[in-house]
Amino acid sequence: MIPLVAVAHGSRDPRSAAAVRALVARIAAAAPDLDVRVAFLDLSEPLVTDVLRDLVSEGHRDAVVVPLLLGSAFHARVDLPALVAEVPGLRVTIADVLGTALSEVAFDRLAAVADVSDPGLGVVLAAVGSSRAAANEVVATLARRWQARHGFRAVAAFASAAKPDVPAAVAKLRARGARRIAVASWFLAPGLLPDRIAAQARAADPAVVLAEPLAGDPRVAELVLERYTTALAAATRSA
Repeated sequence: MIPLVAVAHGSRDPRSAAAVRALVARIAAAAPDLDVRVAFLDLSEPLVTDVLRDLVSEGHRDAVVVPLLLGSAFHARVDLPALVAEVPGLRVTIADVLGTALSEVAFDRLAAVADVSDPGLGVVLAAVGSSRAAANEVVATLARRWQARHGFRAVAAFASAAKPDVPAAVAKLRARGARRIAVASWFLAPGLLPDRIAAQARAADPAVVLAEPLAGDPRVAELVLERYTTALAAATRSA
């Protein structure tokens, strides 16, 4: 079978790489006949270029790369294709990002720490943030969808590169009548930016509750395999 290379961003925080490795181990366990490898864009090892070069040296001619990314921003649209292009001799199909297919996972993480039926609840959906407005709007749209569907107040907030930040989001929720604040995670793994979100949230409201990142949920591994299968089928049709 054509190998699956699961590519995460990478982080200086070892908890992030550990969470990604655990996710990839679950993917491999769910598909024991599939060659599943972990790789990173930057800051953690092995780098995706090294993994792809290993595949070439082992005689592979094809690979499917699944980005372990929640948004279609710079890393997915520019960084990853550029790195793949650095490795000749391998036909690489890049699958779609994980994206809002994980919205129910994020909601269930939230529901594990907060009473989502509470009419006084205000929810901050916290994400990395991007210089690409369309990527930020996906998160904002998800927050509005949760608000319409579940009745609590909800706004998006970002750790960097976009507004509002968490303090501004909490203030907005308070102004709209929220009495209790919860932060939903739009992060795959723990790390420095989720820690920044948590610190800002606790400074804004010491009673805030914080949902866990998404990687530990088994549905994430299932989605990665689904992205692989879809990309492989598309590559076969176009061959």
